[in-house]
Amino acid sequence: MENVTMTAEERREFEAYRAEKAKKEAAARRKQQRADYAGMVDDELCTTLPILKELSERIKVVKDTVFGNFEAILKMKSDVLGLTKEMQHSHTFTSSDSRFRLTLGVNTIDSYRDTVEDGIAMVKAYIQSLAKDDTSKALVNAVLRLLSRDQSGNIKASRVLQLRKMAQETGDEQFIEGVQIIEESYQPTESKKYIRAEYKNDKGAWVNVPLGMTDVD
Repeated sequence: MENVTMTAEERREFEAYRAEKAKKEAAARRKQQRADYAGMVDDELCTTLPILKELSERIKVVKDTVFGNFEAILKMKSDVLGLTKEMQHSHTFTSSDSRFRLTLGVNTIDSYRDTVEDGIAMVKAYIQSLAKDDTSKALVNAVLRLLSRDQSGNIKASRVLQLRKMAQETGDEQFIEGVQIIEESYQPTESKKYIRAEYKNDKGAWVNVPLGMTDVD
């Protein structure tokens, strides 16, 4: 084999060429890897999405079936107990042997008609009239916090219930009427229905049946 002798300049040019070639080859490999990755993602998405869509449709069918099956029971409960849809947004049913428990409900967003402002004004006028000293002012501030609004500008319905109890305890007509106006202005917006299912295990503890993707291990 004949030895090839290169000058220093030729050696530098050859090393530069070899380095550039290796750089291009590495770039080409990375480009191909990115293409392979994108192809794998596409293939898996095309396989996975139809499965998840089918699962979602089955869940919807089961959900609608469960609510439909309990429709007559909910009507009977309303007739017997005198509870309207507006008064109760969730219903829990337990089997006679206490082995199974099912909760059907609908999430609600607190909202009020414009008349709520009249009720709030009446309540505030009464509460603020009680502020005679530092002790009573602290109590007044605590009560007024119940009228504070959330990020949507609404009062929490649970706080109105606390106000009603306070109003009834005072017996003041203005306070009672103001809270009543607030309650009558309540107009919750229903969002999504939900189902919670539970059963008792061998130790007698309630176990939740996972019904969502994030709940299943």
